[in-house]
Amino acid sequence: MVTLSQADIETFQTDGVVLIRGLFADHVDTLRAGVARNMADPGPYASENKKDGETGRFFDDYCNWQRIPEFREVIETSPAARVAAQLMQSQSVQMFHDHVLVKEPGTSMATPWHTDGPYYFVEGHQTISFWSPLDPVTDATLRLVAGSHKWEKPVLPTRWVSEESFFADEDAYMPIPDPDAQSMRVLEWEMMPGDAVAFNYHILHGARGNTSTTRRRAFSLRLLGDDARYVERPGPTSPPFPGHDMVSGQKLREDWFPILKP
Repeated sequence: MVTLSQADIETFQTDGVVLIRGLFADHVDTLRAGVARNMADPGPYASENKKDGETGRFFDDYCNWQRIPEFREVIETSPAARVAAQLMQSQSVQMFHDHVLVKEPGTSMATPWHTDGPYYFVEGHQTISFWSPLDPVTDATLRLVAGSHKWEKPVLPTRWVSEESFFADEDAYMPIPDPDAQSMRVLEWEMMPGDAVAFNYHILHGARGNTSTTRRRAFSLRLLGDDARYVERPGPTSPPFPGHDMVSGQKLREDWFPILKP
């Protein structure tokens, strides 16, 4: 059973990120089967992230948990919702979406530095993403800037391949920093399958390419807490969820985004 210490909770609140060993350890085979099903039958938002000059294959896709039974099983039976409630200090936990990211051996393209929050149509202090590798990772692990969820201005969202701004109003955002050049506190861990990094939606993060000889499959789960509310953005969001009919300040509709806890 995965148990959290008070130090884990305090670290998540302070740094916006904490490592949880073995969160999905009992579900690795199920998630691997789900990723295989997802790659064989991609959803409407799947991307190959093809960029001139880059080698290998970087596949990602999201919002498939309702059609891929393996993902639904893990979301409903793993300790993720319970752990999310403790880390967020939230009474409730609501589903947002799933995300699969696969870097095949020899994939040179890095996951660019970004924060997830500005792409989403939801805001709140109580948000959490779990990023879990399904293969052992060293260099291709997730890298995160501690405390970046408390920055005064959100980081500019861009399109990963074209590097164009996602929204027109660039003045509303801060430029994407270079954490290594700016000596920021970057956290990263060697991880085993089923380990998970938990982080706030506004944490700056990225990942190197996968220059190893083994695959790097990762499953991400994005959840919401008590104070999360729908917010209007200056353009279509990612994921878009067309036809949702929600208005600013509203809790996300539970028929699309079910309550996982209680």
